[in-house]
Amino acid sequence: MKILSIDGGGIRGIIPAMILEEIEARTGKPISHMFDLIAGTSTGGILALGLTVDNGRGQPKYSASDLVKLYREKGQQIFDRDTWHRIRSMGNLRDEKYPNENLKKLLKEYFGNARLKDCLTEVIITSYETERRIPWIFKSIHAKNPKKENYDFDLVDIALATSAAPTYFEPHKVEYKENDYLSFIDGGIYANNPAMCAYAEAKSMFKKKDDEIRIVSLGTGQLTRRLYHKDLKNLGLIGWAQPILSCAFDGISDTVDYQLSKFLSRENYFRFQAELKEGNDDMDDSTNTNLRVLQLLAEDIIHKNKSEIKKMVNKICL
Repeated sequence: MKILSIDGGGIRGIIPAMILEEIEARTGKPISHMFDLIAGTSTGGILALGLTVDNGRGQPKYSASDLVKLYREKGQQIFDRDTWHRIRSMGNLRDEKYPNENLKKLLKEYFGNARLKDCLTEVIITSYETERRIPWIFKSIHAKNPKKENYDFDLVDIALATSAAPTYFEPHKVEYKENDYLSFIDGGIYANNPAMCAYAEAKSMFKKKDDEIRIVSLGTGQLTRRLYHKDLKNLGLIGWAQPILSCAFDGISDTVDYQLSKFLSRENYFRFQAELKEGNDDMDDSTNTNLRVLQLLAEDIIHKNKSEIKKMVNKICL
């Protein structure tokens, strides 16, 4: 079973998008034709849906190049707030940093009325339901099951649910069954790297053995900015809000990589990740300068891993 997993990371999603662009260029095939299951969290979830949404003729509506262009041309639109929102939120102290209207409008433009059951490849997208206090994984295999009709969600709702990062965007409310609803936040709080979720699905739902599972895992950048003790020791609740989020997202991603490297052989597990030694590692820095740095980092990954990418393409994608 061939699995693609894409981490969360906001605007840094341009890094895995460019690696996917390289894979499509090397193979001449769309990503949805190369994998049996695609897993995504947050920005990775949006990429997963974008790569598998049907154009109405049984083919993917977007190429990886189209999604790279989304980050380049629409990133600043997503992470934008007017003066009134800045004042009302008191600099992000009393409200989410960004309203989600721009993101919602953009997702509607890209996904239209497409639903989870229409995805061309099996997908799993992570989120967290705040009122029931449970990890929630949107699964296309459930959406296609007539006995689970309540699990066939609108792709726009799924994308908003998986990317509702605390402090950045408000929780996303989704109508569910009759007179009921679900309240979602970013799946990154427990699965910023969703590769382990995909591995579990391959083992449990698809009944695959380890030697039958092949995973390509794409990161959005390894955080390297130091959080010094002297700066952290006197932080209170407000001060810790964003540092703790970045620590959790980064730590979860690394932990999953460690676990899978022990479960699967190097022949069946490929992880591509960049160290964010340059630019800004904030997930919402969509300035032209930072986007340029992220693009160069992605190019660097591709250049330095030529042989590994070739090996992965021959083993998994062809």
